[in-house]
Amino acid sequence: MKPPKFCSNFNSSPETAQEVLRSSLLKALSSAKNTSQLRALHSWIIISGLGLSVVFSGKLISKYAQLKDPISSVSVFRTVSPTRNVYQWNSIIRALTRNGLFTQALGYYTEMRETKLQPDAYTFPSVINSCARLLDLKMGRVVHEHVEEMGIESDLYIGNALIDMYCRFGDLEKARYMFDEMSDRDSVSWNSLISGYCSNGFWEEALDMYHKSRMSGIVPDCFTMSSVLLACGSLTAVEEGLKIHGVIEKIGIGGDIVTGNGLLSMYFKFERLRETGRVFAEMAAKDSVTWNTMIYGYSQLGWHEESVKLFMAMIDEFAPDVLSVTSTIRACGHLGDLRIGKYVHKYLIGRGYECDTVACNILIDMYAKCGDLLAAQEVFDTMNCKDSVTWNSLINGYIQRVYYKEGVENFKMMKRESKPDSVTFVLLLSLCSQLADISQGRGIHCDVIKSGFEDELIIGNALLDMYAKCGGMDDLSKAFSYMRARDIISWNTLIASSVHFDDCTVGFRAINEMRTEGLMPDEATILGILPMCSLLAARRQGKEIHCCIFNLGLELDVPIGNALIEMYSKCGSLENCTKVFNYMKEKDVVTWTALISAFGMYGEGKKALKAFQDMESSGVIPDSVAFIALIFAFSHSGMVKDGLAFFDRMKTDYNIEPRMEHYACVVDLLARSGLLARAEEFILSMPMKPDVSLWGALLSACRASGHTDIAQRVSNQILQLNSDNTGYYVLVSNVYATLGKWDQVRLVRNTMKNKGLKKEPGSSWIEIQKRVYVFRTSDKSFEQYDKVRDFLEYLTGLMAKEGYVADLQFALHDVEEDDKRDMLCGHSERLAIAFGLLNTKPGSPLLVMKNLRVCGDCHTVTKYITKIVQREILVRDANRFHLFKDGTCSCGDHW
Repeated sequence: MKPPKFCSNFNSSPETAQEVLRSSLLKALSSAKNTSQLRALHSWIIISGLGLSVVFSGKLISKYAQLKDPISSVSVFRTVSPTRNVYQWNSIIRALTRNGLFTQALGYYTEMRETKLQPDAYTFPSVINSCARLLDLKMGRVVHEHVEEMGIESDLYIGNALIDMYCRFGDLEKARYMFDEMSDRDSVSWNSLISGYCSNGFWEEALDMYHKSRMSGIVPDCFTMSSVLLACGSLTAVEEGLKIHGVIEKIGIGGDIVTGNGLLSMYFKFERLRETGRVFAEMAAKDSVTWNTMIYGYSQLGWHEESVKLFMAMIDEFAPDVLSVTSTIRACGHLGDLRIGKYVHKYLIGRGYECDTVACNILIDMYAKCGDLLAAQEVFDTMNCKDSVTWNSLINGYIQRVYYKEGVENFKMMKRESKPDSVTFVLLLSLCSQLADISQGRGIHCDVIKSGFEDELIIGNALLDMYAKCGGMDDLSKAFSYMRARDIISWNTLIASSVHFDDCTVGFRAINEMRTEGLMPDEATILGILPMCSLLAARRQGKEIHCCIFNLGLELDVPIGNALIEMYSKCGSLENCTKVFNYMKEKDVVTWTALISAFGMYGEGKKALKAFQDMESSGVIPDSVAFIALIFAFSHSGMVKDGLAFFDRMKTDYNIEPRMEHYACVVDLLARSGLLARAEEFILSMPMKPDVSLWGALLSACRASGHTDIAQRVSNQILQLNSDNTGYYVLVSNVYATLGKWDQVRLVRNTMKNKGLKKEPGSSWIEIQKRVYVFRTSDKSFEQYDKVRDFLEYLTGLMAKEGYVADLQFALHDVEEDDKRDMLCGHSERLAIAFGLLNTKPGSPLLVMKNLRVCGDCHTVTKYITKIVQREILVRDANRFHLFKDGTCSCGDHW
């Protein structure tokens, strides 16, 4: 073996030569850069007879550990047996701890204690650190007791280690106690506690300790700031974070990689991408954590293109970790970039991540989003270890690509090979909702119960959504009642569904029960309640909801504002409707359309036109629905020329191709103005085959005007279309009855019977003192019936003196004349009006709602009633509002 160079410098004196040798070997040990050099030195130390000395054995143990060779450290330690002292024990414990062999380190500590050798203050930091890393609470407490027994608890390094250990155990109260008891603290003490608070999610306490450290004169370092930046980001404390960034620049640690990475993470959490980009660009040095943070951050915020670009740039300098790779794959899925996705897939295989379950799950999702279900299935088939996320990713991929059968088949396979989780059932219930498949939905409900997930809130809400979309109110209410836990989503689904199923009683009851349970309404709740108020014309309750919006601190944003406009317009308050509109700071096309529609319902065609023109001036581009609302308004105001002009403008100025609804509006426009022949001609000249709604609009006008020739032709057209709409058959039947064609009447009624169609009963309702009273045609079961009937007979007598003659064409035609008059008197709107007049203060206005169009005779009667009783009566039927006052109606008989 060739001797080291320093051996040639020995002089003749043995004592001096030995001292020089010792000194030179110690220096050489310190400067050894690899294990080969160290082993050579180790050999010379043994040859020199110094191997068993305390100093050299300890140095060798530490140096081998420093060079990541703990096995050699242990070998050296074993060679000095049984002459070991505390320094050598400390060296081996520290060496093992340094290399992550915490269990072995604690084993040597225990062995040391068994030799009856007393540890010293240098022993415990490594031992405590090992307990902390292993989360060995029991051993940690034992070691702490040893420290207390020796009376060295006040040692700075031991105190720092104990703070860190208790923080890792999650015992922050004990950690804080240790910190407060320390007589001497350094930056490590503060950093340990600040970091501990962050690790356990106590962000505000972490920031508080940071500020106290500054007041104590501690200058923060990169480790302090990395914890503080994490706390600011987690709290979204933007102002505090900006201040911390200023401090970082001031004390000159902005160029540190750890600090820079912390800043990047914080700004991503603030969603301040400009600052993120600036920090990244200004970082003089970047490591893999830097790039990974950027890639993951952009991916999480939906900046998928930037995420992919950074990944492609990173692989030239660093090896991305699995988080960056999966973030990039996820970004490719969102972008639908199959080419880059496949490239990253190959990279993932090259890096040895192809067996990573999480990575494979994201690959399946990416391929599914990119439309390559074969590749998704291939990844799935090659996986040795599949979890519920794996199955869910594949099932969701098939469902999203409308391969419903394959999605269900994979669910069946999953039940055999694995166990579905809550996400699986949410996916399948969502599928049932899309398909409106109540049978399959009930089957999934059974699987939910068998799997024991029926009490999970997310499952309960998915079941509610499924029953709302493909079941009925009974199914929904039953599922709701079985839920043990409910949140605002549960209540909102019930409330919104009550409107969908025309069962507002359930909805209003749900609102009261929700408040009883202590849940405050949110925006979705409000958007569910307001349509109920609109449907029932519950103006008073609508106003209460309006007040509730302000009391809850909700902004009058576009969706809520639009809903309020619709609510007030359908509750008979055009004034409040326009007030809400004027109060709104932002307006979209739906807002303007709602206002135009409101004017149309009140027959205010000119105001509707002005609103449309204002909308154009404001820069909002009208859509097809806006034109429907506008032409509807013209129709109910007799503005034929304007209606036809805007029908043409829709095509020429806005390139909107008319749909069936637009043609129906024009037919209604012409027919209401008595231009029946022109309306028929318009229908026959359409570029598309007219549907039953167009002929129905024309037939309704024919009946009102008595134009029998066109009425007969139109009736034949309606019958040929074989519609399932009850209203059109009733209308045709009434026309034939007017013409005296009773064979045709019987034919129409038989057709309805064979189709299982029944005439929708007329119903009207009125709100009096927060209670809604509902009346049905010829109904005798409501309270005060006799009183209402007598009152109507009294009014009929007074109307007859004013010249009223009943229009019997609006009663059944195959009954006696007296019976026809009785039937007209029993129409639901008359019952509601009479009940309202009897139960409200004289002179106060009435608001009555009807589900069908007001018949001609009732329209005439209501005009007479307002003249006799000197009260305003506002009636909303299926088409519009009628304001009756002093014997006239606001519709001008255009309804």
